[in-house]
Amino acid sequence: MTVWPIYKKELRLYFTTPLAWAVIFIFVLVMGFFFWLYFTIFTRASMQAAMNPTMARDLSVIEYVMRPLFSGFLSVILFLSLVPAITMRLVSEERRSGTLELLMTHPVTDGAIVLGKFLGALTLYGVMLATTLIYPAFIRYFTPLEWGAVGALYLGMLLMGAAFLAVGLFMSSVTENQIIAALGTFMALLLLWAIGWPAESAGGGAGEILRHLSVSEHLENFTKGVIETKDLVYFVDLTVAFLVFSLLSLQSRRWRG
Repeated sequence: MTVWPIYKKELRLYFTTPLAWAVIFIFVLVMGFFFWLYFTIFTRASMQAAMNPTMARDLSVIEYVMRPLFSGFLSVILFLSLVPAITMRLVSEERRSGTLELLMTHPVTDGAIVLGKFLGALTLYGVMLATTLIYPAFIRYFTPLEWGAVGALYLGMLLMGAAFLAVGLFMSSVTENQIIAALGTFMALLLLWAIGWPAESAGGGAGEILRHLSVSEHLENFTKGVIETKDLVYFVDLTVAFLVFSLLSLQSRRWRG
């Protein structure tokens, strides 16, 4: 498969247009504010803990800063909003402009197109996520840090991002309208995130199914510093499934003409 030329093309399109820089700027700005907010709360709690040994035993920088920074409600909304911005043009723009048909006439497989576009989007997401590595480095300057827990958290965020991008790629492959692709991606990701919320009231087997389908349920262990096989398998399966859906979408377009 000739993945490399597609991958390079996607990176060039991202970083030679304002899109990538706008996404990264918004992400850095908002996450920077959240970090300042949570670190301020942790600092105040640390001052109170200095006079209360019992409270000090329960004080964790992972729980007070890193975990809410990445899995707090507002942070989740940020990720749910920025992923559609990254993926909305991947296929839909090429369908609208007619360049997808031109691309398909080249000696390149549909699988290479899907994988190259996915890896391009994942690279941008990885760069975006890498900008936050300054936060644990900053925290470590002031207080000890559990690097294993931090590593598990970042692994979870990377796996979640890959799954989200695969969903966005599929949505972009089924429409020529970027706005529809972005809205469809946002709604699909919101559903995947919130589908486990009614699990407790559903109870029984239905509740277990809802929990298993929920992204938030599987991300939770990573944010706690715990890596479990079932969570790894979930994100890999979700990513592969939507990449396959994207491939089938492209193939159906080739079959139609």
